[in-house]
Amino acid sequence: QVQLVESGGGLPQAGGSLRLSCKRSGHIISSYAMGWFRQPPGKGREFVATITGSGTEIYADSVKGRFTISTDNAENMVYLQMNSLKREDTAVYYCAARPFYTGGTHLGDYNYWGQGTQVIVSS
Repeated sequence: QVQLVESGGGLPQAGGSLRLSCKRSGHIISSYAMGWFRQPPGKGREFVATITGSGTEIYADSVKGRFTISTDNAENMVYLQMNSLKREDTAVYYCAARPFYTGGTHLGDYNYWGQGTQVIVSS
């Protein structure tokens, strides 16, 4: 099994920055594609970013240029650096893993999910 545990959520101000972390453990290998999704209040879960086994990054248009996904395979960590935060970035953020080299942008592309971490951006 694969376990994913997110951390780093908080109450940043608009225009500020925050870095989310995801610790992965269990039967997981470094070539797994990883993703971040988010669920705003009252809405469905949506794609934010993915990084493939080769390190290729793909972003949702709403976060492109502001967010950066990265991995530290030695530490089994995945990060989401969020800059220039907006109120509409308020959501529960989820880390996800899929046992394939290629990334995915849909919920169904991922087999494993963390429990989520809350981000509330204040004005």
